[in-house]
Formats: sequence, C-alpha cells, structure tokens
Amino acid sequence: MRGAVLRIHRQADSARLYGASALACLLACVVPSIPAFAQDISGMAADVPAGSQMLLAADTLVYDNDNQTVTAVGGVQIDYGGNRLVAQRVEYNRNTKRLVASGNVEVINSDGTKIYSQHVDITDDFADGFVNALRVETVDKAYFAAESAERMGGVLTTFHNGVYTACEPCEDQPDKAPTWRIKARKIIWNGEKKTVRFENSNFEFFGFPLAYLPAFEIADPTVKRKSGFLIPGITYESDLGIGVKVPYYFALSPTYDLTVTGSGYTKQGFLGEAEWRQRFNNGQYSLKIAGIRQVDPDEFINSDGHNVDSGPAGDPNKFRGMMGTKGQFAINSRWDFGWDVLLQTDKNFSRTYAIENFNDSVHRSSIYLTGLNGRNYFDVRAMRFEVQEETLPDDPTALAGKQPWVLPSLDYAYIPDMAVGGGQLSFNVNAQTISRDKLDTVLADPNNNASVNRVRGIEGQSGRLTAEAEWKRTFTTDGGLLLTPLLALRGDAGYLNASSGSLNAINQMASNLGVDDDMRSSLARFMATAGLEMRWPVLFSSTSTSHIFEPMAQVFVRPNEQYVGGLAVPNEDAQSFVFDATTLFERDKFSGYDRLEGGTRANVGLRYSGAYDNGWSTNALFGQSYQLDGQNSFAAPDLVNVGAESGLETETSDYVGLVGFNSPSGLSGSVSGRFDEQSFEIRRAEVKAAYSGLPISFSAKYAFIQAQPLYGFTTDRNEVTLGASAQLAENWRVFGTGTYDLEQSVLVKDGVGFAYSDSCFTYLMTFSESRDLSTREVTQNIGFNLSFRTLGDFGSTQSSLNTVQ
Repeated sequence: MRGAVLRIHRQADSARLYGASALACLLACVVPSIPAFAQDISGMAADVPAGSQMLLAADTLVYDNDNQTVTAVGGVQIDYGGNRLVAQRVEYNRNTKRLVASGNVEVINSDGTKIYSQHVDITDDFADGFVNALRVETVDKAYFAAESAERMGGVLTTFHNGVYTACEPCEDQPDKAPTWRIKARKIIWNGEKKTVRFENSNFEFFGFPLAYLPAFEIADPTVKRKSGFLIPGITYESDLGIGVKVPYYFALSPTYDLTVTGSGYTKQGFLGEAEWRQRFNNGQYSLKIAGIRQVDPDEFINSDGHNVDSGPAGDPNKFRGMMGTKGQFAINSRWDFGWDVLLQTDKNFSRTYAIENFNDSVHRSSIYLTGLNGRNYFDVRAMRFEVQEETLPDDPTALAGKQPWVLPSLDYAYIPDMAVGGGQLSFNVNAQTISRDKLDTVLADPNNNASVNRVRGIEGQSGRLTAEAEWKRTFTTDGGLLLTPLLALRGDAGYLNASSGSLNAINQMASNLGVDDDMRSSLARFMATAGLEMRWPVLFSSTSTSHIFEPMAQVFVRPNEQYVGGLAVPNEDAQSFVFDATTLFERDKFSGYDRLEGGTRANVGLRYSGAYDNGWSTNALFGQSYQLDGQNSFAAPDLVNVGAESGLETETSDYVGLVGFNSPSGLSGSVSGRFDEQSFEIRRAEVKAAYSGLPISFSAKYAFIQAQPLYGFTTDRNEVTLGASAQLAENWRVFGTGTYDLEQSVLVKDGVGFAYSDSCFTYLMTFSESRDLSTREVTQNIGFNLSFRTLGDFGSTQSSLNTVQ
C-alpha cells in the first residue's frame, strides 16, 4: 500500500479539494436530514454563495492512493459559505462515494441551526445516510434527539427512538425532564410533504407519561403554513351545550389560504365556519361565513317566555348565519383604504356562537379611506353600529334597531408647515350624514320635574358640515409669564328631514321642559372666538427635589351659541360629556360638533408637578370655570339635556381637581373629583391605586357619581373594583378581581384564576361571575387554555353557565 501522511500547510491544494468534498457532503446531507430544515439538495446548495472559499484546519491529513481515501484527523474544522463542521475525524472514500465524520461531530448552519452527533455516514449523492446519537437544536429553539437516524431516497428521514420538544433544557439540571416532550419509537420526516409523523409515541408532561398516541402528524416546526388539522377547542354555553371545534387549514398558496371549522354542540347541532384570507403586496382581506340549523331554538326562551335569540322578526327559525369581511390596502405611502362589514340573519348570532372577530357587543361596520402626511390628516368613512343583544326585535328598549347609518363621516385636519404671523395656524373640517329608521327616545311624566326627557336619535335623515380655523402664538415676558393669544372662526351648515313621529316626540319633550319647539329643517351658524391664555410656571428646587407651580388662566370671548334655548337642532355626536380636571382648560368642552360653547367664559386653575431624586414624581391640578357674559350653553336644554347636572350649568362651575403620584417601585395612585361650588359637596369622585411588582401586583379603584335624575339615575352610584395577582413561584401565578356596588349591596362581578407559564407551555384556568343589577340574573363563566409551543392551543377563552338566583 502506498500512503502519505502530510501536514496541512504542505498540502493546501489537496486539503482544499477533499475538504470541500467532505463539507459539501456533510452540509448538504446532514442538515436536510433534520425535520427542522426540510429542504431538498438544490435548496441546500443555494445556501452556499457562489465563489465561496473553503477553509480546512486539522492536526493531520492522510491521503491513501491505494484505497482512494482522504482523511482529516484531530481537531477538524471546515468553514464553507458561512457553514461550519467540527469533528475529530473526517474520511471520504472515492470508491464507495461515502463520507464518514466521527467524534463529537457538530454542524453549525449559516442560519444558526446546530446539529450534534457522534457518527455520520452518508453517500455523496445525498440520498442515503445514517447518523448515530443525533441531537438537533433549531434556530427557533425546537429540539430533536434520537439514538440513530437514517435518510432514504433523499426524501424520508427516520429517527429511531426519538424525542421532540420545544422546551429549552435546564441550565442547572440538563438531565431534568422538560415541561413536555414527545417520545416516539419512530419520528418520520417527509421532506416533500413538510410533515413530521410520530409513531408509537407517548406525550410526557413534567416527566410523567400523560397520553399514549399510536400515531399522529404535525407540520414541520419551521413551516409557517401547512395544510392539516389545527388544535381543536372546547366550549360550554347553557343554551348551546358542550361544543367541540375542529378546524382544518388549507395552505393553498403563499398568498392565500382557507380555514374550515366544524363545531358540534350537544344542544344545537352542527355549526360550519369558513374563512378565506388573501394577501397582496399592498394589503390583505378576509371573508368569513358561518351558519347553523339549530336543533333546539327553544333553549333561547327567556323567563318571560320570549325567544330572545330568534331569527328575523322574532321568528324562531332554525337556521341562523352570518357573513363578515375585513380588508385594508395601502393605495400609496400616505393613503389607506379598507372595510369591516358584518351581515347576519339576526342581531345576535355572531355573539351567541362566538364568531371570532365579529362577536363584540357593539360591532361597527365601516368602509373608510384614510390619509396621513405629517401633521395633516384626512378620514372619510361610512358606518353602521350593530348592537348584539338578547332582546326581542320589537322590544321598545332594544337598541339594535335604533342605531343609525352614518353615510358618511368626514374629518380633515391641516396644519401649515410654516408659521403664520409668528404663530401656528390650523384648519379642521368635519361632516356627517345620519340616517335612522327608528326613533330613539325616552319621555316621562311631564308633572315630574325630575323625569327623564331625552330624544337620543331622530328617525329620518340629517347632515352637517363644519369648518374651523384657529391661530395661536405664545409670547414669553421677561418675568417668565407665558401669554398665548388665540383667534378661532367656525361655521356650520346643516339640514334635517325628520319623520312625523320624531317631530311629535320633540314637541312633547319641549312641552314637558317648558321650552320652545323650533326644530329646524335647515340651519347655518357661526362662532367667532378671541381668547387669551396666561401661564406663569415657577420653579422651586433643592438638592434632591424640584417643584413647578403653574398658575393658569384662560379667557374666551365669543357670542352666544345660536339656536339654543329651545329644541332647534339635533344632537348626534355631542351626547356624552364629563366635566373634570382633564377638560377644565378645553376651549370647547363639548365632546362633538353638534353643540358648541358660546358666551364669554374664564377657566382658572393651578397646576403642579414635582420630581424627586429617589425616582418619585407627583402632579396635581385644581380649578374652576366661570361664565362671565352671555348665555351659558351648558344651562340650555337640547334633545339629550347634555349640559344638565354637569357642574357647568351655573355661572360659577363646580370645582375640579386631580392629585397623583408615581414611584420607581411600581406604586402609583391618583384622586380626582368634582365638588359643589358652594358647599364643596362631592359630586363625582374617583380614587385609583396600583402596584406592579413581584411577587404581588394589585389595583384598586373607587368611583362615586351623585344621583342624576334627569338621566334616569335616581340614586347615587358607588362602586369599588379590586384586582390582585400573586406570583407563587417562578412559573405559577394566581389572580382575582371583583366589583362591588355599594348602593345596591351587590357583587356586580368577580373572578379568580391561576396560570402556569414557561418558555414552551402556558396554562390558564379562570372562573368568573356577573350579575344583572335589575334582574339579579347570574352568569358564571369558566375558561381554560393550554398552549404548547410549536404544537398549538387547546381549550377556550370562556365558557358560561347561566343560572338564576
């Protein structure tokens, strides 16, 4: 036999040639043989950039011409195209076309995947191979291990006595069993179908066998989109029974897919769902349909004997269904177009059957166009508000039929980049068109002065266009006083086409309130404002603290609000209003455009902020508002009495205040309230406290609102909400929450739960109750969820049991 033993530096060319062959075999064969890197040989070759140079280092290189072998021995390291092979010995036989690497073999792929073995034996056509004592660590922290593995035909790789888990090994106890793992007699990876099949397997949980699985199949862990069954779910509802959901996913294309879900309910039968999703370069859309032919619609009959979840017009039809679609597309870098539309056979189907993304209590269907460029904004949309509630369609208190169509609503804001007159100029435009098919009103006994009288929505059509311009500039005096003059001009134009029933209701409300009924079919109004804001921040500091006290005052001079003093204009978007410290210094305190402040008003207050070297900070605000001249808009009635009992209806408003603090330890708190301007009696108050830390976190809130008979609240409202969470151990947590109505002595809602969470597994179990304050009906909810990383989720977020106490 002729042989040669040469040092690497003397045989650089041979080392480069045979080392390249060895690495090409190893990296193109060992790596594809792992399920976490399902790819064919051509795909592997593409991972090595063209023209890459191979570097080989070893203690000794042995070249045997008789046996046609080349062997690298001792500390072998081969680097090629960002990939690396490390082994104690690498031998390539040109006759048998087999490559053998042995002794602590480690392959590190260019993307970070690590493969460990003691022995690799593989053919140079990459089709067949055998690996002993294999361990694989993928980039996304999934782990495979096997006593041996073999690759056949370049497609199938079989792991014998294999283990799979997505749990990272414990650093302190590497031999400790992971949270979960799957042990299988065989793990078969199909590189063509991109699946991993487990045969004769056991699912172990914290080291204990939990379930024997004769055979099951999952997608390759690195495959993000793979057709197949998804993890099933389970639910329970008293009127539906036990439900089992089984979804099947179709990966039809890289840009579109389909999910079909079948749900079987013990009381109502089979519910079918299908969702189509498609992506484009500039956006995406989805389409979902669902339907069921109910086995027992009578399960939805309430205590009054009415079927509250019936079909159209109260007909207890067995078939119920929905169709919903969402989409968003970028026209260019500044403009987006999209939609969110729900259609269903009755008003509560999607909520009853928990159709994902369409089961909110109030769903807003809309089609919109939005543009954003710096400080400039444009938005136009058509909307429909759909209330999903358990009431009869002809129930006069039902809200679903009273919701309007908004066709359309428009908002536009423009702020020029350059200063105008040394200050900032801004423009705002708002327009809306409302159409409502059913009058929304509450009218009470005219002899009761405290009765509720509100026309919240007019049957018919109305529209309004508002345009406003504002200019302001801040000057600083030598003494540090900040002066900000302000000029604003606004104009409105609108129309109303009300039904005769709406006009009669408005007339009745005007009679009850003793005001004029002068509802306009069209209107044009304006508002000009001249204002001045004065602030004088004063800093007090020491070696460890700093405090800023800022007296602040505003004066706005303007004419009276037009069409006020009677019921002359509709109010659709300014119905909610809360006067507190956050709205004290607003130029117009109404929440929408249908109402606007008039008359001369002053806002006065003191603002404070403090900072401490130990990380604590404090803040406070206290002030009052004054109607100096003209008619007080908040004292003038409108269709919803928005200003009544607000604290602003008198010439001197109630006091409003806020005090808060934050600490570096996670503790924070605040107290806010509104107080009578004469007696200092509390009208409205809110106290909050929270702590976020380990092992305990908590939150507490107390809210008080004085009786507001004009809105239907004849008694005070007192409510306490508490919540807490405790970390029992590194991965275990318990939590609870509760809300208690102090006036009615009722626990409105409460709930407890516990959870376990680590890097590869999450478990959540909850129990909650809620009580209707009028009927005292109790709803109990049980929810659980198990999540195994890379395998999927099982369970449901909420199940409910309805009982009456």
